[in-house]
Amino acid sequence: MAAQTKRLSQTEQDRIIKRILATEKVDHTRKIVVGSLLGAALCGLIAFIDMIGSLSVPFDPIDWVIFALLVVLTPYGFYVSTKEKNIREIETRLPDFLRDVAEAGRFGMTLADSIVVASTGRYGRLTPEIKKMSAQIEWGVPASEAIRLFSERVKTPLVVRMASIIRKANDAGGNVADVLTMVSHDAKEAILTQEERNVTMSTYVMVVYISFFVFIATILILNMQFLPKMEEAGATVNQAAQDMGVTEIPGINIKVDVIAQVEFVFLLAVVVHAVGDGLLAGVIQKGSIPIGMRHSAIMLLCGFLMLRVLFV
Repeated sequence: MAAQTKRLSQTEQDRIIKRILATEKVDHTRKIVVGSLLGAALCGLIAFIDMIGSLSVPFDPIDWVIFALLVVLTPYGFYVSTKEKNIREIETRLPDFLRDVAEAGRFGMTLADSIVVASTGRYGRLTPEIKKMSAQIEWGVPASEAIRLFSERVKTPLVVRMASIIRKANDAGGNVADVLTMVSHDAKEAILTQEERNVTMSTYVMVVYISFFVFIATILILNMQFLPKMEEAGATVNQAAQDMGVTEIPGINIKVDVIAQVEFVFLLAVVVHAVGDGLLAGVIQKGSIPIGMRHSAIMLLCGFLMLRVLFV
């Protein structure tokens, strides 16, 4: 393998690297964002047609606004969350891979040979990335360049930092195995610290969810108990006023015609709380607004089902 790498000229290596880079930069984020915006625009168009009375559907315009928000939040939020989960699983197995590479290096192998030997192991979701690095090295890509490509694919602060240290140690020469052992230990400590933080922050995320569902319960109680009673009281007062032959009874004035507006304000408050609380939960959990979009979608869907479907 080393002899094959030496036979490749610099021009051939550059061409191979460019070909690999062209295939590595595949990202579905733009497609998901464009599709979500088109779906939201379609929901907005349907809401406009419904408002002008040209469409007969069993939904109000505000429902279509909620559908548009769900279309925007759900695909991108769950895509980013799934991507984040995969990256965390890759980072969890990274110390094991670095330890195996270090062990192979202690037998006198170069960094490139050590990566190829270690690629035969099983590292969960990290295995495909290791196989890619091994294939790139066997095609003649230098080990430092293959590690850089790996860090660009995963692109997390931990992987980027580890890859930078390994590349510099390899370029400087010397015993890379000791550096890999140190990096492996440092990566494991960083992962344990992150897991402890996630456990702590999950408690605060649960508090956000509980507060949101308490708010929905309050809205449901007002919709199912308070507002109907107010409507009954208003009807009684109006009937008494009619019996007395007056427009209204002095000192008693219950405007039942605003109850529908109050219900709309309640629904709008649930929408605002769902989006805002979800984004807050994402920032608390991972420090990321896109991940918070997943929580917003879950809360918004639950609020819509409870207020507009289950308890109508």
